[in-house]
Amino acid sequence: MTAIYTEDSIRTLDWKEHIRKRPGMYIGKLGDGSSQDDGIYVLLKEVMDNSIDEYMMGFGKTIEIEMTDHFVKVRDYGRGIPLGKLKDVASKMNTGAKYDSKAFKKSVGLNGVGIKAVNALSTSFRIEAFRDGERKCVEFANGEVVSDDPIEKTKDKNGTLTTFVPDKNIFGNYHYIEEYVVSLIQNYVFLNSGLTIKLNGEKYYSENGLRDLLDQNMSFEGLYPIIHLKGEDIEIAITHSNQYGEEYYSFVNGQHTTQGGSHLSAFREAYVKTIRDFYKKDFDPSDIRTSIIAAVSIKVEEPVFESQTKTKLGSKNIAPNGPTIRNFIGDFLKNELDNYLHRNAEVADALHKKIIESEKERKAISGIKKLAKQRAKKASLHNRKLRDCRIHYNSKDERKNETMIFITEGDSASGSITKSRDVNTQAVFSLKGKPLNTYGLTKKIVYENEEFNLLQAALDIEEGIENLRYKNVIIATDADVDGMHIRLLLITFFLQFFPDLVKNGHLYILQTPLFRVRNKKQTFYCYSEEEKEKAIKKLKNNPEITRFKGLGEISPDEFKHFIGKEIRLDPVRLRKDDAVKDLLEFYMGKNTPNRQDFIVENLKIDVVD
Repeated sequence: MTAIYTEDSIRTLDWKEHIRKRPGMYIGKLGDGSSQDDGIYVLLKEVMDNSIDEYMMGFGKTIEIEMTDHFVKVRDYGRGIPLGKLKDVASKMNTGAKYDSKAFKKSVGLNGVGIKAVNALSTSFRIEAFRDGERKCVEFANGEVVSDDPIEKTKDKNGTLTTFVPDKNIFGNYHYIEEYVVSLIQNYVFLNSGLTIKLNGEKYYSENGLRDLLDQNMSFEGLYPIIHLKGEDIEIAITHSNQYGEEYYSFVNGQHTTQGGSHLSAFREAYVKTIRDFYKKDFDPSDIRTSIIAAVSIKVEEPVFESQTKTKLGSKNIAPNGPTIRNFIGDFLKNELDNYLHRNAEVADALHKKIIESEKERKAISGIKKLAKQRAKKASLHNRKLRDCRIHYNSKDERKNETMIFITEGDSASGSITKSRDVNTQAVFSLKGKPLNTYGLTKKIVYENEEFNLLQAALDIEEGIENLRYKNVIIATDADVDGMHIRLLLITFFLQFFPDLVKNGHLYILQTPLFRVRNKKQTFYCYSEEEKEKAIKKLKNNPEITRFKGLGEISPDEFKHFIGKEIRLDPVRLRKDDAVKDLLEFYMGKNTPNRQDFIVENLKIDVVD
């Protein structure tokens, strides 16, 4: 049947309908809060960004946040939104002070959308402004005005108070994870020395800016004291460790650009040039940058980002008619880093020693590396280890944040996932047998071992995670002893050679159901004994109970439920107190007696019917 296409087919969505119908355009992926870049954290960040912009303009040194699993309240002590425009700022697109470059010269949010997206995607949204002894309050529900109070007198300090409850119809059974919120807040205080943020009464503050940020996030000990450089509109912190890879934290106007962009590319290029000039030797760029841990923050007038969620900077210039970002960062490093190394001979010697070590290791594996690349290229053409997807994380497609790759064990599991997946955003990589324990081995093994070489090539992470092809790297193994062991071996591999993949929140474990409980009318998939017992009670009349022993036993039709919108993922996270070297030594090293004692002391026995 041919669809009818007439004037009646044309409709115009108002602002809130458009946001609710296409939320991904405004806040990236939705999610339930289990991932650090899920939409509920973007909503919090959009509100926080307005308060941070006030601080950057010199108004309000404290921001207070109260939150529960589903409720958020943010109070700042800035100038307060002009009362007569309060409703418009929260509900009219392309409305805000940030179009006036004099009022917000180097702001994060320049498009007038952020707070409107929070409003439209919340079942309850309340915004209050306090300004020069007067108060104004407007309340909304799903973007619709519920109440618009008249202006009244107040003794409250100037500022803005925003309260919202994200919509469960959009975000599902979501909840805020405090650890993720704390990480967001810490970035704000590291980038704004002197700012105090309180979360449910807990105080966060930084005196040393990006130096504190590196110190807080380093899981390996630095080889030399952190180099901390500050200038007008730029701040940089640098050190090296004994880990593999390159680890960066990049920011623009206080915005964490998790995908980097023009400023990070400029830094990586300028750093290499400065080091070459200082040592007067044409070192290979990879030898200079291997094991680097660096934070880069710049301020840009009217920044251009590659998406609404502002994770990648696209700007070429530091300001309209100003110098290029490339030249700005290059000139800063040429002067400040060069001067620092001349004044700090011990740091210069430690850095030089690290570069020489990296050069020796690179040359030792150069032949193997060349053969491994050829092998990976040939394998990608002729075998079925990788079933790729059509959209990749390093593309400009708006669905790139949904991209994922499942690392599976065996052909039966990979076959089920392959038949069930979304071919646009979900790829599958099939392991052959149990991976090697890589703890204590050098990167040479990545190229010598076919499985790891092909996995590295599939992810495109040999030169770092900037070209990572999938947003989420998901370990999908059976929930048995062998499956758990494979998970541990894969996590060891990533922590040993690509720790930044883990630190940047890309690595996950796929949860799959242990039981299916059903009768003729209903089916429940249960991920624990507790969920199974609840399902049995709901169905009452002698339901059929199936215990899944492995992923290969789950049919493709059923697998669709577990890797679609209802997917359950456990993030692999690193905390400040997690010393990676010590963790790997304990769990994967040769201290078998100590590990056995730990297992016995912490053993839990689950009785399964």
